[in-house]
Amino acid sequence: MNQRPDSEIKQRMKYVAGDLFASAFAFFVFNVLRYSILKGKNQILVSFQDFIFSPKLIVEEIIVPILMLGVYWLSGYYNRPFGKSRLEEITTTLTSALINTVWIYLVFLINDLTGFRKINYELIIVLFGSLAFFTYMVRIAITGIARMHFRKSEWKFRTLIIGDSPQARATAYSLEHDSLREGYNVIGYYPVEGEDNTNDSLTLPRHISLSQFCKNNKVDQIVIALQERDESKVLNILYDLFILNIPVKISPDTLSFLTSSIRLKDVYAEPFIDLTSPSITESSKNIKRVCDVVLSILALLILSPVIICVAIGVKRSSPGKIFYYQERIGKRQKPFRIYKFRTMCENAERDIPALTVKDDKRITPIGRILRKYRIDEIPQFWNVIKGDMSIVGPRPEREYFIKQIVKKAPYYSLVYQVRPGITSWGMVKYGYASSVEEMVERTRYDLIYLSNMSLFIDVKILIYTLRTLLRGEGK
Repeated sequence: MNQRPDSEIKQRMKYVAGDLFASAFAFFVFNVLRYSILKGKNQILVSFQDFIFSPKLIVEEIIVPILMLGVYWLSGYYNRPFGKSRLEEITTTLTSALINTVWIYLVFLINDLTGFRKINYELIIVLFGSLAFFTYMVRIAITGIARMHFRKSEWKFRTLIIGDSPQARATAYSLEHDSLREGYNVIGYYPVEGEDNTNDSLTLPRHISLSQFCKNNKVDQIVIALQERDESKVLNILYDLFILNIPVKISPDTLSFLTSSIRLKDVYAEPFIDLTSPSITESSKNIKRVCDVVLSILALLILSPVIICVAIGVKRSSPGKIFYYQERIGKRQKPFRIYKFRTMCENAERDIPALTVKDDKRITPIGRILRKYRIDEIPQFWNVIKGDMSIVGPRPEREYFIKQIVKKAPYYSLVYQVRPGITSWGMVKYGYASSVEEMVERTRYDLIYLSNMSLFIDVKILIYTLRTLLRGEGK
């Protein structure tokens, strides 16, 4: 009987524990070899026992492996515990070992310089070799065990197919039976309106709640297999699937409009486009998150005098609360409360949600200044720290307007791949939108951002944002 693989959390913890053990052992081996090298060059006079059990070295043996885990996490190695390619594994391991070698040398070894360049080079090479070898051997063992379970069909990912046409059935058969494709156990087909559906025991009722079905049946992943190429239909389907927080994959020849903007992932020998993952490396994702939190904390600390002054000004300018919060839709359609300084009269929006227009009478005098320099956005750094938002990312919208945007621009669904941002390429190049049509236009810039996501692009957007702030070009 096929079993689901270990949960991602459990598999991830295996890698973390393995890396911790490998790092500790590798560092111990390095210190043994280090003593041998220094002793052979008459650079050390103490005995091996005194050296290896010295308080300084014992502290290093405890601290260094733990700190190395931070580098491994930043590398993105733990983000996707399943579906690792051999090339990805060895490349990430060698890069991490090199980074760990550099910082260990600079922090712990630089004071032990012998004055002999050859000896120093030997120590660096031995340290790098130990870290790379032992870490890779443990990792490849953990990966190999998982791959063995998949090859023996002992583990299968419970998979839901969107589509029930003969073409969808052929795709499912290929996934389950082709020797080059591993890890799929198709448990159902969700029929799509307008297609030639098969309708058998695995066909789900069209009115069924996908969210409830996936939860009840512990679905691991979803594969979209439509009868015909229809990008609008795919994007509309995707809009309903993001909220499930499950990987949604599609064959690269099915969605030509998006294949250039979304990375291909090698999932057990079958190339798929993961529509729920942005076009950015795993390491960049983690580094971006660390930068978000650190910069947000610094911003709130540095701007605390400004925050106090603005709070007093908002309170005195008009009756009402200092801060304004509103429900927005974030990554994977998760609702969250966005925080701002209040720039409008209290209860300015009582019935139908309305966008801000030029010379909007609802805006208070101090609110116009805050919006012009976007000072009202400062409280959103707290949203970033909480994990609701990023500093750079597509601006979050309200559900009321999102439904209208999706009707006009189905590709808007793709913004749910990432956390929304305080600033964005759309805000920099287009600015605030006062109508749904303008929101659609701005979304095109966000799509460009998603297609070219990188830390460099984020820095570029921040520079443009700073220029906008200094010029007072906010609305």
